[in-house]
Amino acid sequence: MIKQRPKNLNLLKIRLPVTGLVSILHRLSGVLLFLLVPGILWAFELSLASEYQFQALFSVSDYTPILKLILLFLLWGFFHHLFAGVRHLFLDIHWGISLTHSRLTAKFIMIFSLFITFLLGFFLW
Repeated sequence: MIKQRPKNLNLLKIRLPVTGLVSILHRLSGVLLFLLVPGILWAFELSLASEYQFQALFSVSDYTPILKLILLFLLWGFFHHLFAGVRHLFLDIHWGISLTHSRLTAKFIMIFSLFITFLLGFFLW
């Protein structure tokens, strides 16, 4: 029996359930955070070197709003990865594994990570 399957999947047209979206964003945010480890360690070392370098590092964000937006995006990636990781740990111990609970927790992760990011963005801006 020959099945007619699509040969070229357009990933932008596929409608994922919210649980799949949270899972994919968890993986992407993990890769992003891993790739940023050298830059974060460099900034940490620079901030500990002297008070002048600490002030210079954080005064850059006062003049460039695009840097603040990048920082907000990175904060969202961190919080999303953190909360989705906790959700996955609970799923590993079979808590919230039903379809309704998993959808509810996935929506909560999306909303809560955005809320925390906007809250921190309000204080950073």
